[in-house]
Amino acid sequence: MPYNFKNANLAVRENRLGSITGFVGDLETLVYRSECGSLKNRERCFSQSSSCLSGCALNALAAIRNVAVVYHAPAGCTAMASNDSVKFGQIAARINKTTNSVFVCTDLNEKDTVFGAMNDLRKIVEHTYETYKPDAIFISTSCVSGVIGEDVDGLADEINEELPIPVIPVHCEGFKSRIWASGFDISDHAVLQGIVKPPKEKRRIINIKNFYESARPQITKIFNEVFDAEPQFLYCNSTIEELSHLSEALATVCICGTLGTYLGNALEETYGVPYVRTINHSGVTGFETWLRGIGDAIGRREQAEEYIKKQREIYLPQIEEVTKSLHGLRAVIGMGPGFTYEIARVLQEFGMKVDYALAWHYDYKYDNGKVPPALEHLLNTSPKDMKVAVADQQNYEVLNILNRYKPDVYFSRHPGTTVWAIKQGYAAVFVADEYTVFGYEGTLSFAKLIRDTVTNRSFEKNLAARIKLPYTKWWYEQNSDKFIKNEGAR
Repeated sequence: MPYNFKNANLAVRENRLGSITGFVGDLETLVYRSECGSLKNRERCFSQSSSCLSGCALNALAAIRNVAVVYHAPAGCTAMASNDSVKFGQIAARINKTTNSVFVCTDLNEKDTVFGAMNDLRKIVEHTYETYKPDAIFISTSCVSGVIGEDVDGLADEINEELPIPVIPVHCEGFKSRIWASGFDISDHAVLQGIVKPPKEKRRIINIKNFYESARPQITKIFNEVFDAEPQFLYCNSTIEELSHLSEALATVCICGTLGTYLGNALEETYGVPYVRTINHSGVTGFETWLRGIGDAIGRREQAEEYIKKQREIYLPQIEEVTKSLHGLRAVIGMGPGFTYEIARVLQEFGMKVDYALAWHYDYKYDNGKVPPALEHLLNTSPKDMKVAVADQQNYEVLNILNRYKPDVYFSRHPGTTVWAIKQGYAAVFVADEYTVFGYEGTLSFAKLIRDTVTNRSFEKNLAARIKLPYTKWWYEQNSDKFIKNEGAR
């Protein structure tokens, strides 16, 4: 696809990738309809939950060190800012760094929605620069400023002539897309548009798109020893200077295909930086495939194989011993699509059975036009009739499925759904960190975590006995797709 960095607006995932939030069926049908392009969204007549794309976009940009995010929005839309400030400060402190990034809200009110607030926005941007001296300023729209048509693009152009730093418009109105992951792409587009420069020379750097770099020490060690390269983590703890050189990297990898599809493909097509498109690092198969993919991209496959051989000798016997106790356990999974199908693969490698896999949304192609690798791999290694759904964080559907299948354990990356499962009496594993199942050691720890979780059931049993859930017997007797309309229904 062509990448236009002169236009601050970016096509959302529904239009660019055919993304959907409603589907119920089996794995084979999902993959087949993805490949032939016949997959259509099924609307809900009742919806209990979702997320806003603005949070995904602005969270990523605020993670960059020494920048300012000016959010042209009502105060309530900036509720995430305080959490981000604390979180990114703590993450920076772990590597003995400080972040002076700030999150500023213009506090739009009723008067502003009628008469506009461009003059105020300009003053706030100028004040932000004078007060904090950031290395870049991102001016972001919101639902309100988008609806009234505030010209943030024009203002950014004007201020760029006045200030010695990049001032970049970010179009992340929440109403643009029901796919919250569109926010990831919007933040990538802003970085590519306003910060990344054309390459001057190749650097021994590998771009790695992740969320919160919790595995920085392990990845740095692997990249140094195996690939003779330094990792450039994106965007947490990165700097504007570092981001300006993304086009000079040896390759781009990502811990989650959903997170990295736009950036990886854009850098490859625009600047020739290879994008490593493999299943992710989770589990033994995933980690080895990931390492080999990087090795192939940068000419270090032999070194990758040597590392794999040594690590296998250490960890495979331990992993095999622990997973003996997991054989035959049944699981239900509810996560973002970049992890649902990856974790399903890992559980099957442990000898477990995945009764149901829910993804919060689904991209039936990535920016290179291909079906997500994780899904293709899962189809080749799983029962074709494995139940899958696209559920957009609909807790009522999750609880219906748990009650119907009664699995041994439920897995999620979102604490809200794990809480609901525990209150219903089911064992639950919260896979919060994207590196929970990273590498051989992470895979071993994950297997032990599952074993311990299903063995010690006292907490959830005691809690379930004392909690009354808001769902009636009637709901548990329905199919989980009770409120999902047929394709094309209005």
